[in-house]
Amino acid sequence: MARIEGVNLPSNKRIEYGLTYVHGIGLKSSQDILTKLKINFDKRVRELSDQEVTAIQKEITQNYKVEGELRKEVTNNIRRLQEIGSYRGLRHKKGLPVRGQRTKTNARTRKGPRKAGGAISLKRKVTKK
Repeated sequence: MARIEGVNLPSNKRIEYGLTYVHGIGLKSSQDILTKLKINFDKRVRELSDQEVTAIQKEITQNYKVEGELRKEVTNNIRRLQEIGSYRGLRHKKGLPVRGQRTKTNARTRKGPRKAGGAISLKRKVTKK
């Protein structure tokens, strides 16, 4: 099992898909790295030699922002938006969609599960006499 940037890559997957388990590396970046290092895309992670693993590790650390460094940068960007009081910062603070999506319906991923009650509790309860 290869370990790159503190992430254990799944040994039975092809290397081009295995590299995408590192936060900050997608399929295109993975393919670019492998092309530059002349490593076959069809190779499995378990078939990589130690030299190839170290070459991939070196390439990623030199040319890509990944894992903790990337997460820290994203967090700082969001914090900066909140501090300057921008519209996007306020949406982040309130836990609402940031990029203009509708919220009357949908948006459950950002808003969380529906709150019990709402309009139903405002209706009068019908009682029998």
